[in-house]
Amino acid sequence: MSKERIILGIDPGTIVMGYGIIRIEGKKPVLEAMGVLQLNKYEDHYVRLKKIFERVLSLIDQYHPDELAIEAPFFGKNVQSMLKLGRAQGTAISAALSRDIPIFEYAPLKIKMSITGNGQASKEQVAGMLQRILHISKDNMLPQLDATDGLAAALCHFLQSNNPVSDKKYSGWKDFIAKNPGKVKE
Repeated sequence: MSKERIILGIDPGTIVMGYGIIRIEGKKPVLEAMGVLQLNKYEDHYVRLKKIFERVLSLIDQYHPDELAIEAPFFGKNVQSMLKLGRAQGTAISAALSRDIPIFEYAPLKIKMSITGNGQASKEQVAGMLQRILHISKDNMLPQLDATDGLAAALCHFLQSNNPVSDKKYSGWKDFIAKNPGKVKE
């Protein structure tokens, strides 16, 4: 039996940062919390970064996650937006690193693919799948899809890290069998 694990997922942003926290009971993910940090009320970009740092630290201190899964910025046409998003991501990562929490970064396509099976899925489709997978009542779903995007990063990390061949490399069947004796039935 594997020990309980808590994963904090973050969808970084300088206007809205979404987050989701799941607890793994045995091999089953359970929703702990999800929410958003609204940053549009702060004019100063550096104040926004400070608020991101403080909120991530408070989530870490409250939920004691074992790992942080964060969405990687995707390449857009607006360089200024990319720079701001990268700063927001770096700030969240710095907060986790200051508490010695390992970081796992996933591309938006990878997150959507692991949750819905479709890398081009809409935010609404991702939210709908999360609602079904984690048994979230309609009343507990938030209108801001940034929250479910953060939750999707956490669940993606659970699914990727729970896949026995995701991060292992094998040179062939003999190597696979040697490294996975429990998977062989005679």
